[in-house]
Amino acid sequence: MKKTFILSAGLSSLLLAQNINSIQYNGLLHLSKDVATEISGIRVGDEFDIGKIDESIKNFYRQGYFSDIWVETSNDGGLIYNFKEKSVISKLEMNGYSSSDEQEALFTEIGLRKGDLYDAKKVQQAQKNLIKKIEAEGYYDTVVEVNVEPKEESIALVFDVNKGEKIYIKKIDFAGAKKIDTDLLEHALANQEEDIMGWLPGLHNGVAHMDQLAYDAFRAKDVYMEHGYLDAEVGDPLMRVDSGSYQADVSYKISEGAQYSVNSIQIAGGVKGLDIQDISDELTLLQGKVFNIKKLRKDMEYIQEQVANLGYAYAKVNPNFQKNSANKTVDIQYAIVPGQKVTVNDVIISGNHSTKDRVVRRDIYLAPGDQFSLSDLKESKNALGRRGYFESVDIEQQRVDETHINLLVKVKETATGSIQAGGGYGSWQGAMLSASLSDRNILGSGVNAGISFDISKISVNYSLSFNNPRIWDSDYSLGVSLYRSDYEYVTYKQKTIGASLNVGKQLTRNLFGSINYSYSKNDTNVDENSTSFQTYSLFDQEDINYAKSTLAAGLTYDNTDDFYVPREGIILGSSLGYSGLGGDEKFLEATVKFGAYYGLEDLIDYDMILRYKLRATALKNEGQISLPEKLFLGGIGSVRGYEPYSIAPSIDSDDNGTLSRKYLGGTKSIINTAEVSIPLSQAAKMRLAFFYDYGMVGRSDITEIKKEGYGVALEWFSPMGPINLVFARAKNADALDRTASFEFTMGQKF
Repeated sequence: MKKTFILSAGLSSLLLAQNINSIQYNGLLHLSKDVATEISGIRVGDEFDIGKIDESIKNFYRQGYFSDIWVETSNDGGLIYNFKEKSVISKLEMNGYSSSDEQEALFTEIGLRKGDLYDAKKVQQAQKNLIKKIEAEGYYDTVVEVNVEPKEESIALVFDVNKGEKIYIKKIDFAGAKKIDTDLLEHALANQEEDIMGWLPGLHNGVAHMDQLAYDAFRAKDVYMEHGYLDAEVGDPLMRVDSGSYQADVSYKISEGAQYSVNSIQIAGGVKGLDIQDISDELTLLQGKVFNIKKLRKDMEYIQEQVANLGYAYAKVNPNFQKNSANKTVDIQYAIVPGQKVTVNDVIISGNHSTKDRVVRRDIYLAPGDQFSLSDLKESKNALGRRGYFESVDIEQQRVDETHINLLVKVKETATGSIQAGGGYGSWQGAMLSASLSDRNILGSGVNAGISFDISKISVNYSLSFNNPRIWDSDYSLGVSLYRSDYEYVTYKQKTIGASLNVGKQLTRNLFGSINYSYSKNDTNVDENSTSFQTYSLFDQEDINYAKSTLAAGLTYDNTDDFYVPREGIILGSSLGYSGLGGDEKFLEATVKFGAYYGLEDLIDYDMILRYKLRATALKNEGQISLPEKLFLGGIGSVRGYEPYSIAPSIDSDDNGTLSRKYLGGTKSIINTAEVSIPLSQAAKMRLAFFYDYGMVGRSDITEIKKEGYGVALEWFSPMGPINLVFARAKNADALDRTASFEFTMGQKF
């Protein structure tokens, strides 16, 4: 930094006794002269004061715009400020690390943006941040050189990166570990030896993570604390790296100590409205059992949540231990420090560029003036996630004072309006394509509407739908849909036109009830000259032209945390419908749906999700069930590996030497699906799901037809919406089964 004040020797004493006649600013680009005058604090008419001038220079430097400032005086009593402004960074480039489309985000992460003023210290810090980031990925001897390329009134920064070599952990030694299995200790570490087939997702490839090495000793100690070894000590890890092979050995020195059991548990600190006995009954760390730090933390969190639900947002739970070394027991006391009851001061919403505030606010169960509740806060976060409007939802607590809190609701919107597509290829239907134009959140209002169609060589389907989930921000919903389908085969054509009206109500936070009325008209034209077994025996007279009028009621319980990729919670739904209110069809239909989701990240530090889904349907004939209304399985949402509607009770026939199958349809069906979903690319928002589907369908006996399918699905959150690419195989399919090895959809939840 250059800071200069120049006075001619012959004039200095004279000027210091005079007033400033004029002030001139040379070289200013980012500041106006008026602003510069305010910053300097010096005005025409003031006396010359070297101290004030020196302070004004410091004030200018604090603005961050200047690399050099010097002050001169003129013979007529004028003061001249000369500025050399910092150059603007017009270009940021990186060679040897990251792809071009990721570089902007990467530079932002390390602290630089295009358009920033050049600051050598800031660039040096960014260089250090980048090296630290690369080394955290397991690289060793990382070198980053920054080249500054001057341009006209700006500069370009080029980061040349030599990532170095990755360090692979060859061996880990736990010296002194006798009472705990070393595999258990290693499993808790961020740095582990390479697993067999360690290149597979979820397994360890042996790459060292240098930024985590210092914390691994604490992770190993935690394992001992989970097994009651309260006196265990784990020394800092010692890593020895072979500079030739870049392989490393890591060793830990361990003193295990004795194992402790829980002698007694107390909860201290009375809080009005808190039932200590009820809380004690829910604790996972129990008297007489081996001490477990993991269970202790879980119990502390549970107690704190129960206290916070009574309005004590700033409550703390402090664990006190009293060890008895003689009998190797420990007395535990949870000391509750509730603080004061807290009221919500304000709910501040941000990130909702399209979605209206009122749409977000109606799923937040805390409002200004309400007593704080941690359960309400968590349920609000889950409710917003279930809407499907947002990629992420976060609700932060901002302390205002001892008795008030602000809730900062931060959402990141996802694409809700999209052109969606789907399709696949089947041995019977050929190429299958579908498309839709829809928006789950029209103009940020929460209203959902869409138009869709799908087509194959034998069918064309159209639909138009509208749904308002919260009419006038009430608990009531209203939905309307119109649809048409045309089905064409060799010797017959089938057309269905219908409409439905749905009215629902949010009964509780997680329970939704609805009543639906639908009406459809089905017309079939059969080629009477055909002698095909597949045509004549396919349709009874009542199957050809009929109308269906249905009234149905349903209940759905949903406490999941996300619309597209839930990681916790269940969905349980049931419905009962009666067809026979004026139409030709007369039957009852009962359906039960269930879905359970469980994320394993907290257990194994890996974003693996387990999913189980079930759907069971039963029809009861009250006079007529036409063939198209019966139950068929197959395809996405059913048994993958088979074409849609291709699994049902049937009769096989040899028609003039050609095997054919007549589908009769079922009246009972059940579908089971088990899935394991793992992250494939966090940057590309891709996941991989391995699945197994098992379905049964029958008439009198549900086990009449049993089919299985398995495979893998690529789940991709693309800019156009969620895309699901399904690669499936039918298990033990016979010659007449209609199989489909590939299907895809867009816009559906996974």
